[in-house]
Amino acid sequence: MGYALDAALGDPRRFHPVAGFGQAAAALERRLYAPRRRAGAVFAVAAVGVPVLAGVGAAALTRRRPVARAAVVATATWAVLGGRTLRHEAAVMAGHLEDHDLAAARGRLNHLCGRDPSALDAPELARATVESVAENTSDAVVAPLFWGALAGLPGLLGYRAANTLDAMVGHRSTRYARFGTPAARLDDALNLLPSRLTGVLTVAAAPLAGGRVGEALRVWRRDRNDHPSPNAGQCEAATAGALGVRLGGRNVYFGRTESRPFLGDGPRPSAAQVRGAARLSGAVGVAAALLAGGVALARSRAAGLSAARAAGLSAARAAGLSAARAAGLSAARASAGARTLRSRAALRTARTNGRDGGTR
Repeated sequence: MGYALDAALGDPRRFHPVAGFGQAAAALERRLYAPRRRAGAVFAVAAVGVPVLAGVGAAALTRRRPVARAAVVATATWAVLGGRTLRHEAAVMAGHLEDHDLAAARGRLNHLCGRDPSALDAPELARATVESVAENTSDAVVAPLFWGALAGLPGLLGYRAANTLDAMVGHRSTRYARFGTPAARLDDALNLLPSRLTGVLTVAAAPLAGGRVGEALRVWRRDRNDHPSPNAGQCEAATAGALGVRLGGRNVYFGRTESRPFLGDGPRPSAAQVRGAARLSGAVGVAAALLAGGVALARSRAAGLSAARAAGLSAARAAGLSAARAAGLSAARASAGARTLRSRAALRTARTNGRDGGTR
């Protein structure tokens, strides 16, 4: 239901919960910042721990209210996903490139990534868009669904908090070189499995973008570990193979430059591949939502069976105690009856002896 809300409505334009969390995290950073990893670890634990505890509390409060639980989970899922916005930004960028409006395309790029667009030509603007769509399909769609399916509300909220911190302080600037390391490593760990799942699903969806599964699989297996990020390469290599393009190369950010290995064998991407990347992202999101729904349903049934077994065990123990008490009461009554019979027999014997004595 939360995925459907995101697909239908997209991100709220005002009062977005993730934006509110970002403002609160920025205020916390101002109080805790120091150019040391220990300070960054304290910041990451505090900023992620609060949403996790909020998720635990909401889950506990709605444990016996299935309708309320469903509403809370759907709302939280909608808030943490960003699939519709990602596809919308790709479509807008593709439109600018098709219109040969480089000024508008350069002005729009900061909606997707933090590269300096001032010197980028059309193929480089398309490459930046395709790479951002590929990576964020994992970060903003597959990973939240993955952790929500496995850990429920705490997983949904905790993952989104960690990913937001990585975007805020996880980059290699002078200020965050040490302070941002714990947040970046936490985000890497949480995305380790979702990014690989994204790669597999992208390979499977290659025909939807005009590609072939075999070629996408070949490029993914060959190039996925060449990227400096342990996770982004999984998504970008699969996308490069599915679209038949070459990604990677020299990226210019504000104040620094990175040279990354090439991924894929084809030409540089164009507006058509930007639209193909958006189709791939949508298909991967649907597949991930179905998988997450199946896992969540299995977890719910397992929890129901465990509760039923616990209730049955308690009932059996209560029945056993009642039977034991009943047996004890019967034994006590039998013992009392036996004592009464013995007393009556003793009395009759005494009376008989008395009569016999009198006769003598």
